[in-house]
Amino acid sequence: MKKHIKELYKLFLLSLIGVCIVLLLAGCTEVDRVSTNLGKEADNFNVTRRIVVMNARTDSVMFELVGNFSLQNNDHGELEIICEVGNGLYKKHFIRLNENTLYVVEDVSGAFVDKYHYEVHYIPEMVQPITITTKD
Repeated sequence: MKKHIKELYKLFLLSLIGVCIVLLLAGCTEVDRVSTNLGKEADNFNVTRRIVVMNARTDSVMFELVGNFSLQNNDHGELEIICEVGNGLYKKHFIRLNENTLYVVEDVSGAFVDKYHYEVHYIPEMVQPITITTKD
């Protein structure tokens, strides 16, 4: 009986994984895949970009950076810029955003990305084992 339950559990997990993969692939357009892959390349410091931060009220440039960097918004209304400046050497910059601040990020170098590339990660810790008992 336990062998049968284990087989059903495996079949359920495989079916669930298959459905997730189909939904993942069906919901993506070509531009979604390319955009995701370009973002990954930039976050891995493989794309040279330029960021310009301006005061929208005065039209003055407040900050400009060109290099290989990762850019993220944090929970404090700031941009976090992590730059790769050497082999294993990084610097982090913060830019406080408000209603008078705007920024533009330009992809300077471009990157080749495979629009067909995708990854599936299995995280065993997230799969909760279940026990099924029956009354005989």
